[in-house]
Amino acid sequence: MNKIWFWLKNSRLFSLPMTVLSWLVIFVYSNDGNIFNGVLALIGISCVHMATNLYDDYVDYKNLTDNCQKCKCAYIKEGKATINDVLRVVIIYFVIATIVGFILFLRCGFPVIILAIIGAFISLCYAKLSEHGFSEIAVGCAFGPLFFEGVYFVMTGKFSFEVLMMSLAVVSFTIGLMYTHTVLDYEGDVKSGKKTLAARLGTKNRATNGVFVVYGIGYLFTAITAFISNNYFLFSTYLLIPLVIDIYKSLKTFKCGGEIFEFYKRLLKARNLMVFYSLLFTISIFLKLFFTTE
Repeated sequence: MNKIWFWLKNSRLFSLPMTVLSWLVIFVYSNDGNIFNGVLALIGISCVHMATNLYDDYVDYKNLTDNCQKCKCAYIKEGKATINDVLRVVIIYFVIATIVGFILFLRCGFPVIILAIIGAFISLCYAKLSEHGFSEIAVGCAFGPLFFEGVYFVMTGKFSFEVLMMSLAVVSFTIGLMYTHTVLDYEGDVKSGKKTLAARLGTKNRATNGVFVVYGIGYLFTAITAFISNNYFLFSTYLLIPLVIDIYKSLKTFKCGGEIFEFYKRLLKARNLMVFYSLLFTISIFLKLFFTTE
Protein backbone atom coordinates (compact mmCIF):
# COMPACT_ATOMS: atom_id res chain seq x y z
CA MET A 1 0.00 0.00 0.00
CA ASN A 2 2.87 2.37 0.86
CA LYS A 3 4.41 1.69 -2.55
CA ILE A 4 1.15 2.53 -4.33
CA TRP A 5 0.85 5.78 -2.37
CA PHE A 6 4.51 6.58 -3.15
CA TRP A 7 3.89 6.37 -6.89
CA LEU A 8 0.54 8.16 -6.75
CA LYS A 9 2.19 11.01 -4.85
CA ASN A 10 5.07 11.24 -7.33
CA SER A 11 2.60 11.08 -10.21
CA ARG A 12 1.45 14.43 -8.78
CA LEU A 13 -1.84 13.21 -7.40
CA PHE A 14 -2.48 16.79 -6.23
CA SER A 15 -3.07 17.74 -9.89
CA LEU A 16 -5.68 15.00 -10.48
CA PRO A 17 -8.60 17.22 -9.38
CA MET A 18 -8.21 19.12 -12.65
CA THR A 19 -8.95 15.87 -14.50
CA VAL A 20 -11.77 14.76 -12.21
CA LEU A 21 -13.48 18.15 -12.16
CA SER A 22 -13.13 18.69 -15.92
CA TRP A 23 -14.72 15.26 -16.30
CA LEU A 24 -17.47 16.22 -13.83
CA VAL A 25 -18.44 19.23 -15.96
CA ILE A 26 -18.98 17.21 -19.14
CA PHE A 27 -20.37 14.21 -17.22
CA VAL A 28 -23.14 16.35 -15.71
CA TYR A 29 -23.75 18.04 -19.07
CA SER A 30 -24.16 14.57 -20.65
CA ASN A 31 -26.57 13.53 -17.86
CA ASP A 32 -28.90 11.62 -20.19
CA GLY A 33 -26.03 9.52 -21.62
CA ASN A 34 -24.39 6.23 -20.61
CA ILE A 35 -23.05 6.67 -17.06
CA PHE A 36 -20.92 3.50 -17.10
CA ASN A 37 -19.06 4.65 -20.22
CA GLY A 38 -18.49 8.03 -18.62
CA VAL A 39 -16.93 6.48 -15.50
CA LEU A 40 -14.73 4.20 -17.62
CA ALA A 41 -13.50 7.25 -19.53
CA LEU A 42 -12.53 8.94 -16.25
CA ILE A 43 -10.41 5.92 -15.21
CA GLY A 44 -8.59 5.83 -18.56
CA ILE A 45 -7.99 9.59 -18.72
CA SER A 46 -6.73 9.69 -15.11
CA CYS A 47 -4.17 6.96 -15.86
CA VAL A 48 -2.94 8.82 -18.95
CA HIS A 49 -2.72 12.05 -16.93
CA MET A 50 -0.52 10.48 -14.23
CA ALA A 51 1.54 8.59 -16.80
CA THR A 52 2.28 11.90 -18.53
CA ASN A 53 3.37 13.50 -15.25
CA LEU A 54 5.80 10.65 -14.52
CA TYR A 55 7.12 10.51 -18.07
CA ASP A 56 7.79 14.23 -17.84
CA ASP A 57 10.01 13.45 -14.81
CA TYR A 58 11.72 10.67 -16.80
CA VAL A 59 12.71 13.18 -19.49
CA ASP A 60 13.41 16.12 -17.16
CA TYR A 61 15.73 14.15 -14.85
CA LYS A 62 18.35 13.95 -17.59
CA ASN A 63 18.40 17.75 -17.96
CA LEU A 64 18.28 18.92 -14.32
CA THR A 65 20.33 21.99 -13.40
CA ASP A 66 21.52 23.35 -10.06
CA ASN A 67 19.04 26.20 -10.44
CA CYS A 68 15.94 23.99 -10.70
CA GLN A 69 13.30 23.72 -8.00
CA LYS A 70 14.36 21.56 -5.05
CA CYS A 71 11.22 19.44 -5.44
CA LYS A 72 11.80 18.61 -9.14
CA CYS A 73 12.45 14.83 -9.42
CA ALA A 74 13.40 14.83 -5.71
CA TYR A 75 12.38 11.19 -5.23
CA ILE A 76 14.83 10.11 -7.96
CA LYS A 77 17.65 12.37 -6.77
CA GLU A 78 17.25 11.00 -3.24
CA GLY A 79 17.53 7.41 -4.47
CA LYS A 80 13.99 6.40 -3.54
CA ALA A 81 13.38 5.23 -7.11
CA THR A 82 15.47 4.70 -10.23
CA ILE A 83 14.81 6.13 -13.65
CA ASN A 84 13.89 2.61 -14.82
CA ASP A 85 11.35 2.31 -11.99
CA VAL A 86 9.72 5.49 -13.29
CA LEU A 87 9.49 4.06 -16.81
CA ARG A 88 7.96 0.81 -15.52
CA VAL A 89 5.19 2.67 -13.67
CA VAL A 90 4.53 4.80 -16.75
CA ILE A 91 4.01 1.59 -18.73
CA ILE A 92 1.62 0.22 -16.06
CA TYR A 93 -0.48 3.40 -16.29
CA PHE A 94 -0.62 3.13 -20.08
CA VAL A 95 -1.56 -0.57 -19.97
CA ILE A 96 -4.55 0.22 -17.72
CA ALA A 97 -5.56 3.10 -20.01
CA THR A 98 -5.27 0.82 -23.07
CA ILE A 99 -7.53 -1.81 -21.50
CA VAL A 100 -10.13 0.86 -20.71
CA GLY A 101 -9.85 2.22 -24.25
CA PHE A 102 -10.38 -1.24 -25.75
CA ILE A 103 -13.54 -1.77 -23.66
CA LEU A 104 -14.90 1.62 -24.80
CA PHE A 105 -14.04 0.74 -28.40
CA LEU A 106 -16.13 -2.44 -28.13
CA ARG A 107 -19.00 -0.48 -26.58
CA CYS A 108 -18.88 2.72 -28.65
CA GLY A 109 -17.14 2.06 -31.94
CA PHE A 110 -14.19 3.17 -34.08
CA PRO A 111 -14.06 6.92 -33.13
CA VAL A 112 -12.73 5.83 -29.72
CA ILE A 113 -9.59 4.47 -31.44
CA ILE A 114 -8.97 7.79 -33.20
CA LEU A 115 -9.42 9.74 -29.95
CA ALA A 116 -7.13 7.31 -28.09
CA ILE A 117 -4.37 7.56 -30.71
CA ILE A 118 -4.41 11.36 -30.57
CA GLY A 119 -4.38 11.27 -26.75
CA ALA A 120 -1.48 8.79 -26.65
CA PHE A 121 0.53 10.89 -29.11
CA ILE A 122 0.10 14.06 -27.03
CA SER A 123 0.93 12.20 -23.82
CA LEU A 124 4.12 10.56 -25.13
CA CYS A 125 5.30 13.74 -26.85
CA TYR A 126 4.34 16.09 -24.00
CA ALA A 127 7.84 16.35 -22.50
CA LYS A 128 9.35 17.24 -25.87
CA LEU A 129 6.52 19.62 -26.72
CA SER A 130 7.05 21.30 -23.35
CA GLU A 131 10.76 21.79 -24.08
CA HIS A 132 9.84 23.79 -27.19
CA GLY A 133 7.10 25.96 -25.69
CA PHE A 134 4.08 23.91 -26.76
CA SER A 135 3.02 22.46 -23.40
CA GLU A 136 0.02 24.81 -23.13
CA ILE A 137 -1.14 23.84 -26.64
CA ALA A 138 -0.72 20.14 -25.80
CA VAL A 139 -2.68 20.49 -22.55
CA GLY A 140 -5.28 22.63 -24.31
CA CYS A 141 -5.91 19.91 -26.92
CA ALA A 142 -5.76 16.95 -24.52
CA PHE A 143 -7.80 18.39 -21.66
CA GLY A 144 -10.03 20.52 -23.86
CA PRO A 145 -11.70 19.35 -27.09
CA LEU A 146 -10.24 15.82 -26.99
CA PHE A 147 -11.28 15.26 -23.37
CA PHE A 148 -14.74 16.85 -23.52
CA GLU A 149 -15.77 15.60 -26.95
CA GLY A 150 -14.40 12.15 -26.08
CA VAL A 151 -16.41 11.80 -22.86
CA TYR A 152 -19.47 13.30 -24.56
CA PHE A 153 -19.13 10.83 -27.44
CA VAL A 154 -18.81 7.67 -25.31
CA MET A 155 -21.82 8.79 -23.26
CA THR A 156 -24.11 10.04 -26.03
CA GLY A 157 -22.67 8.71 -29.31
CA LYS A 158 -22.27 12.18 -30.87
CA PHE A 159 -20.12 15.33 -30.94
CA SER A 160 -21.23 18.92 -30.26
CA PHE A 161 -20.14 22.49 -31.08
CA GLU A 162 -21.50 23.64 -27.72
CA VAL A 163 -19.30 21.07 -25.99
CA LEU A 164 -16.32 22.37 -27.99
CA MET A 165 -16.87 25.93 -26.70
CA MET A 166 -17.38 24.61 -23.18
CA SER A 167 -14.13 22.65 -23.38
CA LEU A 168 -12.16 25.75 -24.41
CA ALA A 169 -13.55 27.66 -21.43
CA VAL A 170 -12.79 25.00 -18.83
CA VAL A 171 -9.40 23.97 -20.23
CA SER A 172 -8.15 27.56 -20.02
CA PHE A 173 -8.15 27.17 -16.25
CA THR A 174 -6.25 23.90 -16.53
CA ILE A 175 -3.75 25.68 -18.79
CA GLY A 176 -3.62 28.41 -16.13
CA LEU A 177 -2.34 25.83 -13.65
CA MET A 178 0.28 24.56 -16.11
CA TYR A 179 1.32 28.08 -17.06
CA THR A 180 1.67 29.08 -13.40
CA HIS A 181 3.96 26.06 -12.98
CA THR A 182 6.21 27.21 -15.83
CA VAL A 183 6.39 30.76 -14.42
CA LEU A 184 7.47 29.30 -11.07
CA ASP A 185 10.11 27.24 -12.92
CA TYR A 186 11.16 30.20 -15.09
CA GLU A 187 14.83 30.56 -14.04
CA GLY A 188 15.55 26.83 -13.99
CA ASP A 189 13.92 26.28 -17.38
CA VAL A 190 15.82 29.18 -18.97
CA LYS A 191 19.14 27.88 -17.62
CA SER A 192 18.48 24.32 -18.86
CA GLY A 193 17.39 25.60 -22.29
CA LYS A 194 13.81 24.42 -21.92
CA LYS A 195 11.74 26.62 -24.26
CA THR A 196 8.48 26.87 -22.33
CA LEU A 197 5.98 29.55 -23.31
CA ALA A 198 6.91 31.51 -20.19
CA ALA A 199 10.63 31.29 -21.06
CA ARG A 200 9.96 32.37 -24.65
CA LEU A 201 8.40 35.63 -23.44
CA GLY A 202 11.90 36.80 -22.62
CA THR A 203 11.56 38.15 -19.08
CA LYS A 204 10.06 36.91 -15.82
CA ASN A 205 7.91 40.06 -15.68
CA ARG A 206 6.33 39.39 -19.09
CA ALA A 207 5.81 35.75 -18.17
CA THR A 208 4.01 36.76 -14.97
CA ASN A 209 1.79 39.23 -16.85
CA GLY A 210 0.84 36.36 -19.19
CA VAL A 211 -1.33 34.97 -16.38
CA PHE A 212 -3.95 37.60 -17.22
CA VAL A 213 -3.96 36.57 -20.90
CA VAL A 214 -4.44 32.87 -20.12
CA TYR A 215 -7.31 33.42 -17.68
CA GLY A 216 -8.75 36.22 -19.83
CA ILE A 217 -9.15 33.75 -22.70
CA GLY A 218 -10.90 31.40 -20.27
CA TYR A 219 -13.42 34.04 -19.28
CA LEU A 220 -13.96 35.00 -22.93
CA PHE A 221 -14.94 31.42 -23.82
CA THR A 222 -17.06 31.24 -20.64
CA ALA A 223 -19.11 34.16 -21.93
CA ILE A 224 -19.39 32.58 -25.40
CA THR A 225 -20.55 29.30 -23.84
CA ALA A 226 -23.10 31.14 -21.67
CA PHE A 227 -24.66 32.83 -24.71
CA ILE A 228 -24.61 29.72 -26.94
CA SER A 229 -26.20 27.51 -24.27
CA ASN A 230 -28.45 30.24 -22.82
CA ASN A 231 -27.00 29.39 -19.44
CA TYR A 232 -26.32 32.73 -17.77
CA PHE A 233 -25.58 31.06 -14.44
CA LEU A 234 -22.10 30.55 -15.92
CA PHE A 235 -21.33 34.21 -15.25
CA SER A 236 -21.10 33.24 -11.57
CA THR A 237 -17.55 32.06 -12.39
CA TYR A 238 -16.59 35.73 -12.79
CA LEU A 239 -16.75 35.98 -9.01
CA LEU A 240 -13.37 34.18 -9.02
CA ILE A 241 -11.49 36.98 -10.81
CA PRO A 242 -9.98 38.21 -7.49
CA LEU A 243 -8.26 34.81 -7.24
CA VAL A 244 -6.57 35.44 -10.61
CA ILE A 245 -5.23 38.73 -9.25
CA ASP A 246 -4.01 36.93 -6.13
CA ILE A 247 -2.11 34.37 -8.26
CA TYR A 248 -0.48 37.22 -10.19
CA LYS A 249 0.63 38.97 -7.00
CA SER A 250 2.00 35.76 -5.49
CA LEU A 251 4.05 35.05 -8.64
CA LYS A 252 5.54 38.55 -8.49
CA THR A 253 6.96 37.83 -5.04
CA PHE A 254 8.32 34.33 -5.76
CA LYS A 255 12.06 33.62 -5.90
CA CYS A 256 13.10 30.49 -7.85
CA GLY A 257 15.08 27.91 -5.88
CA GLY A 258 13.50 28.88 -2.56
CA GLU A 259 11.61 26.75 -0.08
CA ILE A 260 9.45 23.95 -1.50
CA PHE A 261 6.54 25.19 0.65
CA GLU A 262 6.58 28.58 -1.11
CA PHE A 263 6.58 26.88 -4.51
CA TYR A 264 3.59 24.65 -3.75
CA LYS A 265 1.72 27.42 -1.95
CA ARG A 266 1.58 29.39 -5.21
CA LEU A 267 0.98 26.37 -7.44
CA LEU A 268 -1.96 25.28 -5.28
CA LYS A 269 -3.55 28.72 -5.69
CA ALA A 270 -3.84 28.00 -9.42
CA ARG A 271 -5.02 24.44 -8.70
CA ASN A 272 -7.69 25.75 -6.34
CA LEU A 273 -8.89 28.35 -8.85
CA MET A 274 -9.38 25.57 -11.40
CA VAL A 275 -11.28 23.52 -8.78
CA PHE A 276 -13.59 26.39 -7.80
CA TYR A 277 -14.20 27.35 -11.43
CA SER A 278 -15.14 23.79 -12.40
CA LEU A 279 -17.45 23.43 -9.40
CA LEU A 280 -19.26 26.69 -10.22
CA PHE A 281 -19.49 25.60 -13.88
CA THR A 282 -20.99 22.26 -12.83
CA ILE A 283 -23.46 23.92 -10.44
CA SER A 284 -24.48 26.26 -13.27
CA ILE A 285 -25.30 23.26 -15.47
CA PHE A 286 -27.35 21.74 -12.63
CA LEU A 287 -29.27 25.01 -12.17
CA LYS A 288 -29.99 25.26 -15.91
CA LEU A 289 -31.29 21.66 -15.90
CA PHE A 290 -33.42 22.33 -12.82
CA PHE A 291 -35.06 25.48 -14.14
CA THR A 292 -35.53 23.98 -17.63
CA THR A 293 -37.31 20.99 -16.07
CA GLU A 294 -39.47 23.27 -13.97
